[in-house]
Amino acid sequence: MKKREPFFWFTISCGVVILAFILVPLVEMMTSPSFSALEESIKDKEVLRSIWLSLYTAGSAALISFLLGTPLAYILARIDFRGKRLVESIIDLPIVIPHPVVGIAILSVAGKNHWIGRFLFDIGVRIMGSVTGIIVVLTFVGLPFYINAVKDGFEGISPRLENVSRSLGASMTSTFFRITFPLAWRSMLIGIIMCSARAISEFGAVVIVAYHPMIAPVMIYERFEAYGLKYSQPVAVWLVFVCLSLFLALRILTLHRKTET
Repeated sequence: MKKREPFFWFTISCGVVILAFILVPLVEMMTSPSFSALEESIKDKEVLRSIWLSLYTAGSAALISFLLGTPLAYILARIDFRGKRLVESIIDLPIVIPHPVVGIAILSVAGKNHWIGRFLFDIGVRIMGSVTGIIVVLTFVGLPFYINAVKDGFEGISPRLENVSRSLGASMTSTFFRITFPLAWRSMLIGIIMCSARAISEFGAVVIVAYHPMIAPVMIYERFEAYGLKYSQPVAVWLVFVCLSLFLALRILTLHRKTET
């Protein structure tokens, strides 16, 4: 039997420390509330409303990202142009910008002091303190995750397949929907899940733009501030279950994609 080198045990030790660092707080939080507390919280209409609102707004953000982000992801995957790296950097900006800054930036444009804000107000669209505002925020923070995932999917499809379709007389639109789209659907679904998962976890920007109506992270924060851990933990546990379900689906899809390739 081959003897393991010290570096091997060092890597294993680092892995154990990292896993413990992630799991211990989560396991402690999820096992602290009693079953009756979890049952009581999930029967609370306010909790159900906040979780449903989180799912609805995150799903809406993912749908918007799908409709608007797919064409851009395709362009970035297929066309090299001057300024492409700048465009990709701009797309990634929401990932690194502090969350409260995102909320302030959106209100700077959507407020009555800006012409866009005045235009939205005139046509009856309200951003601050509305579901629309929450969707705008979640789309802003979730878009990069969708675009990057789909861009990688498009890059994994050989351009020769599209070239053959075009050489046989198919238009660019027909080629995209008959060849590229069916081959990239799994990447799009992965992008939708990643966008939704990121959107569900958003807190800082949402608090600034729309504290009410409350999504789940805002409700957890409010209950913690008002009542402490006892009343905030059960809601947090249910939200973790939702996020865990999303990432489980993501891992299954990723595994299937690796198996196919």
